Amino acid sequence: MTDLLTAPPPAARTLNSLGLAKPPSETRVVAAMSGGVDSSVVAAMLKREGYDVVGVTLQLYDHGAAVNKPGACCAGQDIHDARRVADACGFPHYVLDYESRFRSAVMEDFADTYLAGATPIPCVRCNQTVKFKDLKRVAEELGADCLVTGHYVQRIDGAEGPELHRAADAGKDQTYFLFATTREQLRYLRFPLGGLPKSETRALANELGLRVAEKPDSQDICFVPNGKYQAVVEKLRPGAIEPGEVVHIDGRVMGRHDGVINFTVGQRRGLGIATGEPLFVVKLDAANKRVIVGPREALGVSRIALKEVNWIGDPVASEDELDGRDILVRVRSTRPPVPAKLSIGAGWSILLDAPEEGVAPGQAAVFYDPHSTRVLGGGWIMATE
Repeated sequence: MTDLLTAPPPAARTLNSLGLAKPPSETRVVAAMSGGVDSSVVAAMLKREGYDVVGVTLQLYDHGAAVNKPGACCAGQDIHDARRVADACGFPHYVLDYESRFRSAVMEDFADTYLAGATPIPCVRCNQTVKFKDLKRVAEELGADCLVTGHYVQRIDGAEGPELHRAADAGKDQTYFLFATTREQLRYLRFPLGGLPKSETRALANELGLRVAEKPDSQDICFVPNGKYQAVVEKLRPGAIEPGEVVHIDGRVMGRHDGVINFTVGQRRGLGIATGEPLFVVKLDAANKRVIVGPREALGVSRIALKEVNWIGDPVASEDELDGRDILVRVRSTRPPVPAKLSIGAGWSILLDAPEEGVAPGQAAVFYDPHSTRVLGGGWIMATE
């Protein structure tokens, strides 16, 4: 039994800003550096605090025009920017070639998801596989005490272990894209920017003298030049995009389309049909090459079936304990969380208190605690009713 008289007081057990029980000078951290302002500030800030910083950039793709696309990451100019930050701050920087892994785990999943009539989120897959799985392993092999990133989320130590919470800056919160983070990964990860507004991050970049201080934020999908994701899918799956019919929910054939990949649930414009009523994409039937349209009221869904659910709330003895639990759920990254209930039954699903529009298979449904900022987990949307 520990001698309480000789045990260090609680305050002494956390000696540095990352919550580790030793001074910064004895703490090695691997900083994931995309070449953007956020990850650069994290690495430079920790180096200034006296940490043993090792910068690592993953080269994920090299797609010609995409290499120097403004707001991209992890290729071309961005790798150069990350290296310049490391050189200026005086810590080692490594570039790892992960193009093959990224292609198989992220890009090909992106193409197949679109061709199946769903709407993918490659940023989640990237965090789930390449960054928080593969890069975590690299950090451990380098002897790092933790892996730090520039994500705007908060990691808070709770009674049952580390918890994932929304960022202090609600406009920059990235928890939707990190719902698949596991408990084991959370124990090793740190997110130093989670409590800061973006304006303060840029101010820090200027204070630290970083040349990326005014660099634009990453936009859209990093490996898609000019937002033309159809071209990427065609390159990965030549000849797979096939034409078909645009069909009203009442069975009427309204017109033709060049491929279901060109549509998403909730879309109104660009349907290529003439009608006297406003119509929206209600469903994509990829197997039959059909785009199904209908009036706005047909968009509302009340039940969402999920797959690959990751629960990071407090541990439970059985998933059945979660049946009927009140949560908040976010079904698109740009929407606020809304009230819902978990339903376990024959499989994980969500019962929404009020119908939501434009809920698309392939997107994520992320669970939040209704009484705090905590993320409870989430899953991939498989089907809607």
